[in-house]
Amino acid sequence: MRITRLLIAVVSAAILLPAPATAASAATIGSYVALGDSYTSGPFIPVQRVDPLGCGRSTANYPSVLAAALHAGRFTDVSCAGADTTNMTRPQGVPFNGTNPPQLGALRIDTDLVTLGIGGNDYDVFGSLISTCPGLRASDPTGNPCEEHFGGSVTSAIDNIGPRVEAVLAAIHERAPRARVLVVGYPRIAPEKGYCPDVLPFADGDYAWLNSVEEALNRTLADAVDGDGKAEFVDTFGPSRGHDACARGGSAWINGKDQNVFVAAAYHPLKTGMAGIAAVVLKSLR
Repeated sequence: MRITRLLIAVVSAAILLPAPATAASAATIGSYVALGDSYTSGPFIPVQRVDPLGCGRSTANYPSVLAAALHAGRFTDVSCAGADTTNMTRPQGVPFNGTNPPQLGALRIDTDLVTLGIGGNDYDVFGSLISTCPGLRASDPTGNPCEEHFGGSVTSAIDNIGPRVEAVLAAIHERAPRARVLVVGYPRIAPEKGYCPDVLPFADGDYAWLNSVEEALNRTLADAVDGDGKAEFVDTFGPSRGHDACARGGSAWINGKDQNVFVAAAYHPLKTGMAGIAAVVLKSLR
């Protein structure tokens, strides 16, 4: 998902590791490369890396947690906020006059694990929803004004993402032929039931539609994996049930509308969410 402002001050925070069965039971990984967008990089989650700062790449994102749990001999994280599938093979300009090189350039012939979290920024799928839907709630708080506004255009855009992801997977296999490749899906933003307009200011009827959009995107990613025949899909939507932005008591994996430059970007994973996603991926690896 797209980010326009990123943390400038670098603050210190401990990396939250999943517990307890990590070191003893996880296989050692020689070389792990993480590719993806902001749902991988973790903008505003402390501590933010500066290589480049504009990518919003956290040392507590799920790749970092996963790399520590796997005792990866070499860990390379090139994920970047705002990235789409084209940035796998093309450089990406980021805030503060920075550039993130083509992400696939991080792959080597001896890379043995790759995680890929991508697709939500293609055709501005997520960005258009986040920038439009909250503003439409006032016009019909109990209806579905955002769904009516976009009609079938979002679904059509998502349908076109699949071939792009398949092309990325083919390129990954070419550059890292021995690597195990995991495509990591997007976690749940809205709850299955109920509403929290103070946190997630969509119209009540648009909650179900937002879920359907995420489900469609994740299904497209899973279908691309099936078409590829070599990669594996990791579902985080199902396991994040009960950890949506509306979840209370510190159980939310996703931040709501209020951006906090010392915690997480709006509508993006929290540190707890990154730890949760890492645990889901680790389970899949086992």
